[in-house]
Amino acid sequence: MKRTIAIGVVVVLALLIGGGVLLYQRVLGDTAPASGPISAVPLAPEGAAPGSLVFQIVPEKSEARFTIPEVLRGKPNTVVGKSNQVAGEIAVAPNDLAATKVGVIRIDARTLETDSAQRNRAIRNFILNTNTYEYISFTPKEIRQLGGAAEQGKTLTFQIAGDLTIRDVTRPVVFDVTAQADSTSQLSGAASTMINRSDYNLSIPSVPFVANVEEQVKLELVFVAATTQG
Repeated sequence: MKRTIAIGVVVVLALLIGGGVLLYQRVLGDTAPASGPISAVPLAPEGAAPGSLVFQIVPEKSEARFTIPEVLRGKPNTVVGKSNQVAGEIAVAPNDLAATKVGVIRIDARTLETDSAQRNRAIRNFILNTNTYEYISFTPKEIRQLGGAAEQGKTLTFQIAGDLTIRDVTRPVVFDVTAQADSTSQLSGAASTMINRSDYNLSIPSVPFVANVEEQVKLELVFVAATTQG
C-alpha cells in the first residue's frame, strides 16, 4: 500500500514538474528575435496620384505603442509596450490632399517591450505568439476628412479607416490622426485608436500578482516620415 502511494506521489510530482516546464516554455521561455530590420511594403505604382511625393516612416524617429490598465499586486498599474520597428509608405499630392494614399503599416511584434522582461516574454509567447505571427499590420482602406492643398507647418486632423491584423485575426478599425508637413521632405504626426482584446482573441495568462487586466487597449503611432525622392 505504501509503495503504491509512493509511486502515485512520484507520478503526480512528475506531472506537476512537466506541466510547469511546459507552462514556462509556453509563457516565459525564450522568444524568437526579429527576423531583420523593419521595411515598408511598397505602395502600388498606380496607387499614387500624379505628382505625388512618396514618404517612408523612419523607424529611428517613430514609435508604435499600446497602453492597457491592470491591477498589479493589488494596485492600479498601466502597462505600456512600445517599439520603433514600424514601417509604411505615404503618397501625398501637395495640391490635392484628398488624393493621399497610405500603404500598409507594419510593426514587428517581436520587438515590443514593456518595463518587465517577464511581461515581454508573456506578451510575445502567449498573447501575440510572435514566433508564428511576427508582424502586426494595418491596411488602410479610406482616408476621411482630408482635403485641400498642403501648407508647411499646418496641423491637419483626419481619420484613416482600415483593417487591423493581430496574429490571425483581422478587424476593421478607425485611427484618429494629426499630421503636418515639417518641410517638403518630412512629415510628422500621430495616430490612435481603441480596440477590445476579445475581438482579437488576446487572452491574458494567469500570472501571480496580476489581476483585472482591462478589456480595452489603446494603440498609438507617433511617426516621422521622410521623402524617398531626391
